[in-house]
Amino acid sequence: MERASDIHPTAVIEPGARIGPGCRIGAYAYLGPQVVLGAGNIVGPHVVIEGASQIGAGNRFLQFASIGAGPQSDDWAGEAGALEIGCDNVFREQVTVNASTGGTPTRIGDRNMLMTAAHVGHDARLGNDIHMANGATLGGHVQVEDQAWISGLTAVHQHARIGALAFVAGGAMVVQDVPPFCMVQGDRARLAGLNATGLKRSGLDAAALAALRRAYRTLFLRGGALAERIAAARAEAPGSAEVARLTGFLEGSARGVICAPRKPALAA
Repeated sequence: MERASDIHPTAVIEPGARIGPGCRIGAYAYLGPQVVLGAGNIVGPHVVIEGASQIGAGNRFLQFASIGAGPQSDDWAGEAGALEIGCDNVFREQVTVNASTGGTPTRIGDRNMLMTAAHVGHDARLGNDIHMANGATLGGHVQVEDQAWISGLTAVHQHARIGALAFVAGGAMVVQDVPPFCMVQGDRARLAGLNATGLKRSGLDAAALAALRRAYRTLFLRGGALAERIAAARAEAPGSAEVARLTGFLEGSARGVICAPRKPALAA
């Protein structure tokens, strides 16, 4: 085992764990025997990293985070699950990330921020530049695409997908897929428009934003069959990569996509 230069004497590093150069391991932290920790990681006091966890460089784990524990599943028999984490992520206090139930690891990409008490369930897939605010919870097998924002005290149903640059408002209960570039809110979560603030901050130009606005109206505010609305949205913006991504996401949905609230019927 390659010893890091700064490991607190009370930390427990099991034989077999591998620690890259320049790491800092705090008081009473625990690293299991199958953990591989890349260079320059900061592991705070009382952090537990276990399971078959492969962790890249430059991550920060604050106190009492639990990383790589077995899945919260009735079928789990205690075997070590797998977890892959990229680089430059921040895991705040009491964050929990569960390992997978099988051979394919739970995966977290790069530059993500998981705030206090956020939870990532087993077999989840997170991309890059994602924010999960305090108490946000992802069930097993959830997929979250790049630059999504999941606000505090939200709950995302297992197997649901959160699209790129989507915004999930605080306290939302998400039981279906959240389309890319869109905002949802409420219990049960419903579409509330495009994620206008996030889209502007992402650097999308005016033409891309205009194309998404047209596509949103066509896809979610018109009547007719979904296939017809998808075809119409593509015809309106044939050169838009963003519209292509949005319509492709809708076509690939297994759970169904969150829609806008229906207008109440007029009284007779």
